[in-house]
Amino acid sequence: MEIVGIIVLSLSALLLIFIGISRLSNPVNTYLKNSGIQLENDASLLNEMRGVSSVMLFAGIIIALGIFIAKLTLTSHIIAILIFIGFVIGRIISLKADGKPSKQITQGIIFELVLGLANVFCLINIWS
Repeated sequence: MEIVGIIVLSLSALLLIFIGISRLSNPVNTYLKNSGIQLENDASLLNEMRGVSSVMLFAGIIIALGIFIAKLTLTSHIIAILIFIGFVIGRIISLKADGKPSKQITQGIIFELVLGLANVFCLINIWS
């Protein structure tokens, strides 16, 4: 696998694994620190937050495996595209429906878009 693909998958995996673990282990503090969002100590809300965090963590693990297992490289890029571009699309819909989010979330949208497009670029190179 070319070096650009390894870097893109590594960055994608590290971000998802780090955020997944952080939000899974302590969603109240992590959301407040990283997004400026004050979560209530509501069991249902925290359950939803941890559920999404677990998906992010496991997606990061699968993406990381694509670095070391050649047969998973294609799948890893596709999963990364689905996660990152999926977040971007959802956030754009929210931007239109709900208004402008905080600065931290806006920065997150940019990172998600960049990583999503970088994975698209790598996927196109794999198919070429």
